[in-house]
Amino acid sequence: MEIFLQPGEWWFGDEDTRIRTVLGSCVAVTLWHPQRRIGGMCHFMLPNRARPRDGAPDGRYGDEAIEALVGEIRQARSAPAEFEAKLFGGGRMFRHVGAASGRSPFAPVHDRNVTAARSLVQRYGFAVKAEHMGGEGHRQVIFDLWSGHAWMKHTPLANPSLRSGDTISG
Repeated sequence: MEIFLQPGEWWFGDEDTRIRTVLGSCVAVTLWHPQRRIGGMCHFMLPNRARPRDGAPDGRYGDEAIEALVGEIRQARSAPAEFEAKLFGGGRMFRHVGAASGRSPFAPVHDRNVTAARSLVQRYGFAVKAEHMGGEGHRQVIFDLWSGHAWMKHTPLANPSLRSGDTISG
């Protein structure tokens, strides 16, 4: 089965699953249990919401997306420490957006998302096996639950001095 995650979605499944997504400033976290070959991925847009939650977790927010995946892990009678995590995304999508500390409420969203992802996986005790976060541009991610392998293609921002039809020598 192949699943494409839109922003704000998550999926938890078994070894018959491949999950894909495309990221800009958003972050994807993959979780995989190497012995049971179960796991999932979330694609969150913001670290958390500004007001208290009422109802089910909303995958648009990192803390709630990870909470939802942890709920799936517990429902599968597993513990977060048994899972491997890989983190992707948090790219700066516009060159004019400056960098600031990821802990500042005024930091750009891509920086805050990177900080949140790292903090959340640490809080729940996931073993981080790989990450490709920050920088400029977007990423395509494919995650196979039968192997735990994740493939990522990073596309940097285009050179603003080039225009369509320009010739590049060299």
